[in-house]
Amino acid sequence: MKKAFMLAGLAAALCTVTAMSAQANNAPIKMGVLEDQSGEFVVPVIGKVRGIQLAAEEINAAGGIAGRPLELVIYDTQSDNTRHQELMRRALQRDKVDVVFSGFSSSSREAYRPIVRQFDGFAFYNNQYEGGVCDANMIVTGAVPEQQFSTLIPWMMKEYGKRVYVLAADYNFGQISAEWVRHFVEKEGGEIVGEDFIPVGVSQFSQNIQNIQRAKPDFVVTLLVGTAQASYYEQALAANVGLPMASSVNVGQGYEHKRFKAPSLAGMYITTNYIEEVDTPESKAFVEKWRKRFPEEPYINQEAENSYHAVYLYKQMVERANGSTNKADIRAVIAQGDVCMDAPEGRVCIDPKSQHTSHTMYLARVNEDHSISFPQVWNDTQPYWLGEVGCDLTQQDHNAQYTPSDNPTTKK
Repeated sequence: MKKAFMLAGLAAALCTVTAMSAQANNAPIKMGVLEDQSGEFVVPVIGKVRGIQLAAEEINAAGGIAGRPLELVIYDTQSDNTRHQELMRRALQRDKVDVVFSGFSSSSREAYRPIVRQFDGFAFYNNQYEGGVCDANMIVTGAVPEQQFSTLIPWMMKEYGKRVYVLAADYNFGQISAEWVRHFVEKEGGEIVGEDFIPVGVSQFSQNIQNIQRAKPDFVVTLLVGTAQASYYEQALAANVGLPMASSVNVGQGYEHKRFKAPSLAGMYITTNYIEEVDTPESKAFVEKWRKRFPEEPYINQEAENSYHAVYLYKQMVERANGSTNKADIRAVIAQGDVCMDAPEGRVCIDPKSQHTSHTMYLARVNEDHSISFPQVWNDTQPYWLGEVGCDLTQQDHNAQYTPSDNPTTKK
């Protein structure tokens, strides 16, 4: 037993020496990019890969990260959760990547999260999602419900009324997001008059449209994902539903206002931390260099911008850790606070407790001609909720996902 312990200690020491030697020799920092470049989610995801590529090229042209070039190890996860798992094991075990950027759907994230934990890896999830993940092995740069729904739902209820109908994708993203909608509707004294949960891949909505028309809501919250579910909007237009819509996911991800014929999305309101129509000098400069590098790409969505600035946030973390890519060293930097940057959307910062990101939140309205206007902007919107329910990654290695009805405060 003593001999085995000594051998294990020697192996750990050799790993440390090897890592120090690699850094001393300016070996590349390897970033795994496991994203859906084909399949159901290709439309909103391809921009994520482009954002990572653009940031990596800029960083390498400026000398790399702590003097080391950034090397991308890119795989197509094909919108398949099993493939996410297989490629995550390959990236961490065979390719020995230092960090992974991965996942669009929440189901894909939950499929690979245990594998990242198993190999003690470090992952960035650069997506808007349903919130609640408290995971020491993960950074989240996308917007979460307390940033999107706490702003969107009260605004919609004040503008249009308190009777709300919810259409949501039938998996963890849609189910938990709908719970958040219920939470904020009830908080504002409103009423959920109907909820429909639709399996991913369903493209016919005649029954759902009839349900909405019978319920007579003041507006509809749509939490629909993928190319099939996006067909709801044109069907609703054909059926003269004529109701305002609110969403945390549409337009900001799948740029339906560009892909669909006007006025199928007229009267839709979304809360997003970025879309290419954002009219600021920083956004315009970002769009200009993006178009120069990727002239064939049709749109810059929020996930593209999240992924772009996430690479720069990672660069800052490594450099503040004196060039180390070790997870413990990176987390120590995050715990110090002030991991921030001026992104195309505005100022973003990593919250040390939850390892989620503050954002500028834009209320975007789709007009009759499918142009975009911005009735309101909320600056420096914090991802506060996980900290309130006890997630503190500066103190503990949490690994859980909480919801408004299932969190440490409700179990006391």
